[in-house]
Amino acid sequence: MGQAAAKALAAQGWKVFAVARRADRLSELAQQSGVIAIPTDITDDAAVASLVQQVTEAGGIDTLINISGGARGADKLAEAKAEDWDWMYRVNVIGTMKLTQAFLPILRAGRSGTVLNLTSTAALVAYEGGSGYNAAKFAERALTQALRLEEVEHNLRVIEVLPGMVQTEEFALNRLAGDREAAAKVYQGVAEPLTAEDVAEVVRYAVSLPHHVNLDEIVLRPVAQAAAYKVVRNS
Repeated sequence: MGQAAAKALAAQGWKVFAVARRADRLSELAQQSGVIAIPTDITDDAAVASLVQQVTEAGGIDTLINISGGARGADKLAEAKAEDWDWMYRVNVIGTMKLTQAFLPILRAGRSGTVLNLTSTAALVAYEGGSGYNAAKFAERALTQALRLEEVEHNLRVIEVLPGMVQTEEFALNRLAGDREAAAKVYQGVAEPLTAEDVAEVVRYAVSLPHHVNLDEIVLRPVAQAAAYKVVRNS
């Protein structure tokens, strides 16, 4: 979803700094779209400090889009693995906190900054086997809501995008420890789950509106997913 959003914004004429851990994928994205690739581990303080310095030297930013995240495990709480929870909190919550905190001085200075956090409908309704991911996304949602209240005096626009079922190359596969058969079953029979490009278009639209227009919360789902707990599947 981050890759698709970077492409969509670059195509519209934005100067995009694309940040992720995997340098090879970032390099490919830069060649395809013209974004500026900066390989970074957003949970590492030194890496984030270096990122801010590079972005500042290149002219700074007026918009920060936090899309890094993911799920690990689908265990019920009784069987949950602490290492899975630790990873989900570090990437979804702590990573978002560190990156936002690091760029706040730049965003405040411009008096027309925007922060967009991609959370999930898992931040709205808990479900069996989702306690770790629910907890991380609920926390990221709370962070987003608090940030909106804390930074309004600096004219900072804070947007939250909450996608439902999105079929991407890696999300379910990573969550289910590389089990391709189990990952395929997540989307089996679902007519037209959301794509990364669907989410990217919503992100692009939200940050491209005039700055005084704040789409506080945008929930998007495929039509087949009427709610977090109701998904229509074809037999």
